[in-house]
Amino acid sequence: MTGNPQTNSHPTGATHGFAPASLIESGTQQALRVAVEQGLPTTIADLCALVRIPSVSWAAFDRAQVVASADAVAALVRELGVFESVDIVQAGIPGSTELGQPAILASRPARNGRPTVLLYAHHDVQPPGKDEDWESDPFTPTVRGDRLYGRGAADDKAGVMAHIASIRALVTAVGPDFDLGLAVFIEGEEEFGSRSFATFLEENREALRGDVIVVADSNNWDINTPAITTALRGNVTLRLTVRTLAHASHSGMFGGAVPDAMLATIKLLATLYDDDGSVAVAGLTSIDVPTPDYSEEQLRAETGLLPGVTPIGHGSILSRIWSQPALTVTGIDAPSVDNASNTLTPSVSVRISTRIAPGQSAVDAAEAIEAHLREHAPFGASLEIDDVDTGEPFLVDTSGWAVTEARSAMTDAWSTPPVDIGVGGSIPFIADLVRVFPAAQILVTGVEDPDSRAHSPNESLHLGVFKRAILSEAFLLGSLNERTGH
Repeated sequence: MTGNPQTNSHPTGATHGFAPASLIESGTQQALRVAVEQGLPTTIADLCALVRIPSVSWAAFDRAQVVASADAVAALVRELGVFESVDIVQAGIPGSTELGQPAILASRPARNGRPTVLLYAHHDVQPPGKDEDWESDPFTPTVRGDRLYGRGAADDKAGVMAHIASIRALVTAVGPDFDLGLAVFIEGEEEFGSRSFATFLEENREALRGDVIVVADSNNWDINTPAITTALRGNVTLRLTVRTLAHASHSGMFGGAVPDAMLATIKLLATLYDDDGSVAVAGLTSIDVPTPDYSEEQLRAETGLLPGVTPIGHGSILSRIWSQPALTVTGIDAPSVDNASNTLTPSVSVRISTRIAPGQSAVDAAEAIEAHLREHAPFGASLEIDDVDTGEPFLVDTSGWAVTEARSAMTDAWSTPPVDIGVGGSIPFIADLVRVFPAAQILVTGVEDPDSRAHSPNESLHLGVFKRAILSEAFLLGSLNERTGH
């Protein structure tokens, strides 16, 4: 997932095994449960093999590693033996002569009136960051307690393996000649903005068409409680360059009369926030939705908020994360402290990342941010805004039969019903899926929990959550394989 996931409570003391099977569990469910359990060692071994491949899709990293990851995933999909075609596909990036990173696309048609399910995940990962921030090597999968550590162990190679393992279980339980239609799309550049995604959809529309789309790239409420993600914020990112001088000048000789770019940048960025830290950009909207209880103590425990540092914003804490805009300065190009000299800086560049609430157009939000910056530029500073990227927010329609089927499958697999959650991060391509396949029902699920630390050092996967997520999807596929009249 792009950006930080939602955070929630996570009770301690939970086991990572299955809860006892229901007394009314069907024969198919019993067979699926046994198949998932027996296949788990192989599933975890395959996941570890994927984690060892440093498939960072960012431009500055070795593209060959993403190719190697795509080859490894394609091999796993082919070994399932149930698809008419399994291909590694690249699509063009709009406005460029470049191709996007390799994706895996597999499909088999439905038979006898059964629905078709498209399973989505991504095999690329975030950069690891500094090795010294990790307790073990980021690309050496390491088990400590109930958790598997490594970059991509949760986001989203575990999502890839949840799909693989659930199909394996279905084949074991009912045989390879089942009637359910399946398509698998494992993307290779979700962490780098899904730049070729729209083109990929258009070029592979028929192969990707499904009645239900399962996106395995989100969170669960805690390690004991599953979740269905029903709200996702969108995003607007941009680079802002502030200029006040044609060249650097001596700060002692001219400081006090000449505004340098650092002063102008600091004052301009400060206008983006109210006194409580909430976003102060006119035109950025919020939505009013109920949120579960979530205390400041939980926020502190899960984020590492230092003693004496207060949370920002207003309203319930989860509303600030799920349904209000948030603006973060994620990077700055300016003289470093080690290279600082007594100089008035002529220009400063910053990267601004804005999360926008469901219900707002990303284009409208980008225009509002640019208008605010230009209106509040201090001292007549020159502004350049470029490298703008947008992603639409999303609200899931929970009224369809697929959500009902998913809730039932999760309840049976976890022995507790799922909760509906919002997510502070963004999965912008979902809006593209809805645009291209307006009749499809979207299910946003996942294998992560509040301690997974996706995108951060020491990313990890709770193996109990992983097992139950696989079983949930296996139950869903087994149920849909018996469904007619959709």
